[in-house]
Amino acid sequence: MRHRPRGDSRGILDPGRMLREVRFRRHLPVESLRPWVEHYWLVDWALSTPFEQRVLPHPAVNVVFRRDGDGPESGEVTGVGRDLFRITLAGTGRVCGVQFRPGGFHSFWRRPVTELTGRRVPLPAGRLAVPHEVVCAATDDERCRALDALLTAWDPEPDPMTEEAVRLAEAIRTDRTVLRVDDFAARHDVAVRRLQRLFIEYVGVGPKWVIRRYRLLEAVEQAAGGPLCWADLAADLGYSDQAHLVRDFTAVAGVSPAAYARSVR
Repeated sequence: MRHRPRGDSRGILDPGRMLREVRFRRHLPVESLRPWVEHYWLVDWALSTPFEQRVLPHPAVNVVFRRDGDGPESGEVTGVGRDLFRITLAGTGRVCGVQFRPGGFHSFWRRPVTELTGRRVPLPAGRLAVPHEVVCAATDDERCRALDALLTAWDPEPDPMTEEAVRLAEAIRTDRTVLRVDDFAARHDVAVRRLQRLFIEYVGVGPKWVIRRYRLLEAVEQAAGGPLCWADLAADLGYSDQAHLVRDFTAVAGVSPAAYARSVR
């Protein structure tokens, strides 16, 4: 189990600008929650002009609490997002988010996670209660303790199917050689149809979509890192040709890879 949260900016479009505009950080949950929870993410802002942030979502469910200025706090569950996520921040505010490991939210939701895909559901929802105290307040440690208490109170249910879904999704994320569903299924000794059912039920999207999304997240991060040979990158990520990568990248990011690379330098 990891002892520190991810340090990459994968999925955040133009991360340099975001870090200039807002205060962003990640923290790990209490150890008992780490089989299901990737990390907590906290954002604070005090802006003189509105700022739009764009994010290419991971194949993961998030629970998000937000407070603008001195207004009331709101909470919602956001399912796996298929499209580019855009949000405009203005004035002052805070967000406290929980990013679950792909497949991990099922132990809290206890229903097919696909029913949340592409949706934002206000809390309370289903069996998920809302906290009596404000989450988006005080210090980082106090916010994390509030999230620990909330998720523990939701009483996650250990389940070998959840464990399998989390493990397989993590294998796709960390192994760049995973490019085809049938090869991946054979490598892990699981039938393709069973793998598809498992991902739809527990992750919220199919394994082919997860593979493509993680490869696109890789492309976005590399595009921001420096000059690239797009044809070589397309081949590395399992695309039939450079044009295929450009189409997929443009469809989700709203700009071509070359245009995005120029915009963030």
